[in-house]
Amino acid sequence: MRVKLTEKDVLNPLGEFNGKNIALNPLPYDFDRVSMVDNTKPGADIILRVLSESLGNRELLWVHKPAGAPATDFQIQMAASADLAILALGDCGSCTSWVVLDAIRLEERGIPTISICSDHFTPFARELAKSHGLGDLRILEVEHPVAGLSIDELDDKASKIVPSFLYLLQIP
Repeated sequence: MRVKLTEKDVLNPLGEFNGKNIALNPLPYDFDRVSMVDNTKPGADIILRVLSESLGNRELLWVHKPAGAPATDFQIQMAASADLAILALGDCGSCTSWVVLDAIRLEERGIPTISICSDHFTPFARELAKSHGLGDLRILEVEHPVAGLSIDELDDKASKIVPSFLYLLQIP
């Protein structure tokens, strides 16, 4: 039996960053309106609902978009009308990409963001953000997997990230 091994150079799909760095917008000390950007992945709505319940009486603006696609300009404009945007859910390659890229678009418009990704896809999300000049993008990790879980299981996973969420927002 003969085996021929060949080494090939493979391009990194993230590329190399040669552009300008994007400044991360500070989270507001006090805020009234929060955009909840739901990419319609199974479980995203439940995670965002659990997080929204910890925000008190703030006005919530719900923006729904397809998971495997970028937010439209109109959806970004809607999300940017709030003081802060929470984006969910990155738990696969394409949806993680669009959560990160939509968050970057909002940060470029001056809107601070928190992106929710599963812990299996957070390293990819951080590398992608870094390759676009925003290596310190705020990413809150939820335990993987998210898809295929019952509502009670999703509630439980989402409840576990509420303390970290409130800590980021400096809400006691």
